[in-house]
Amino acid sequence: MVLGRFRRRRSSPPPADPAAGPSPASPGSSSAVLSAWGERLRTLHARTARLRRRRAVRVGTIVVVGLAGGMIGMLLGGRVETPVGPADVSLSIRPSWNGGTTVQIPPLGSLQFDSHWGPVRLNAQIAELHAEPARRLIEQDDALDRLADTVDDQVRHGVIVLIVRAALFATVFAFLAGLLVFRSWRGALLSMGAGAGGLVATCLLAYATFNPQSVGEPRYTGLLANAPQVVGDVENIVERFSHYRAQLARLVGNVTRLYAATSTLPVYEPDPSTLRVVHVSDIHLNPAAWDVIRSVSTQFQADLIIDSGDLTDHGSGPEDRFVKSIGDLKIPYVFVRGNHDSKATQQAVAEQKNAVVLDGRTAEVAGLRIHGVGDPRFTPDKTTRDDEVTAAQLRNLGARQGADLHNAGPAPDVVVVHDPDQAEGFSGRTPLILSGHTHRRGTELLPTGTRLFVQGSTGGAGLRGLENEEPTPIELSVLYFNRTTRRLQGWDDLRLGGLGLTSALIERHLEPEPDRTITGPAPTVVPTPTPSQWPSLDPTRWPTRPPTLAPSRDTPSATASPTGRP
Repeated sequence: MVLGRFRRRRSSPPPADPAAGPSPASPGSSSAVLSAWGERLRTLHARTARLRRRRAVRVGTIVVVGLAGGMIGMLLGGRVETPVGPADVSLSIRPSWNGGTTVQIPPLGSLQFDSHWGPVRLNAQIAELHAEPARRLIEQDDALDRLADTVDDQVRHGVIVLIVRAALFATVFAFLAGLLVFRSWRGALLSMGAGAGGLVATCLLAYATFNPQSVGEPRYTGLLANAPQVVGDVENIVERFSHYRAQLARLVGNVTRLYAATSTLPVYEPDPSTLRVVHVSDIHLNPAAWDVIRSVSTQFQADLIIDSGDLTDHGSGPEDRFVKSIGDLKIPYVFVRGNHDSKATQQAVAEQKNAVVLDGRTAEVAGLRIHGVGDPRFTPDKTTRDDEVTAAQLRNLGARQGADLHNAGPAPDVVVVHDPDQAEGFSGRTPLILSGHTHRRGTELLPTGTRLFVQGSTGGAGLRGLENEEPTPIELSVLYFNRTTRRLQGWDDLRLGGLGLTSALIERHLEPEPDRTITGPAPTVVPTPTPSQWPSLDPTRWPTRPPTLAPSRDTPSATASPTGRP
């Protein structure tokens, strides 16, 4: 019993000391347990947040890698060539901010349709035009009706093949991108799924936003910019999907007619050794000419532009603003003065940073040695034509200038003169002479072997061109030179006609003997005229401006002046 009391006494806690304060919680107390669990929860929450961030980053990386790989594969594999009517059309996919479809018709230009919305654009380019089917389509009246029964299926088949190829390449490249980045099969498969999902979303978006009416409301660029007949009259715009096939067939038929102008011409393929020159003349203040020149020089990748005169109508001060568009062309612009251009007009052209004005001098531009002389007359209207010179006098002047050029040194590659009569005097002094003035395009090989090239009116003769029943067409040419020999190899004659420039025609010509020998002209005695015999060529009588800014009373016909020249 004494032992039991002793044990009970030892097991009882010691009495609390009031001065020592509260005792700390023992490990088994409830507050200690709660504190430990709180610490564990905070640690678990931090770990969970880190895992979520890592997972989000990994998922985002997988999506980005899959979409990037899928886009690369889609662009590489999204190419197919399919027959559409009489032509083989190359279809391809390109990245875009707002989708749509582009039909390229080189070298004439392109058509753009708002066919769908999405991150990719469908490009269609005519790869080859088969001559016999195209001829039947143009010549047979019922061929277009038969085309409507097949063209829709042909386009649909080509697009389906394009999508299948793009899908295969997209999934494969998404898989390879995931394997390369994550170095695991799981990451590669997830990236492939992301790429495939992006492709499906793109296709669904394009399908949901597809607009068949867009084929009747295209946007034009290039030489087609003013040719609405390519898709027919505005009254034929598609209103229901059932009309889509007929409208698409009409588009294919009209493009075939337009494209056949170049596809059936003699073959001359410019290469890097080719120098391209755009020859224009007689713009006569027509602002539409700048758009045409800019479009042609861009699409044909021209190296320079040569203007053989009559840029303005009256050579007046207000017309100087018109020449400022030369600076927007971005390539060298060689200019010689015409009989409608004043000396002040010539100075205004010279102030443009890319302009090269030639008036009795030779300059090397883009590898070509070009000599130019301005027209000796200033005859902006009939009131200034009392002392008009004759064609014979102009030829005599050109012969004297040609003899001076021959004595000055090596022959230039090109001579630029406004009037063909004056230009003939340079025969035998150069392989090629460029001129204008007549508003009628033509060319001939002179007896010396020199080619005389007369350009039409790139401005459609200005406002005077509207005085006839049919407006004067806008004409310009693209000349192809060999960079080594600097000889003309061939040229494309471009013509835009109609009141709204509603037709376009390109004719290709090849130089039969580009390296032919040029023989000098037979020696002749050219009398030197006196000012009384030739008053309008007396420099002291050249006005720099017309006395008044009277409206031109010229007519675009060949009999507008005593010499038969405009």
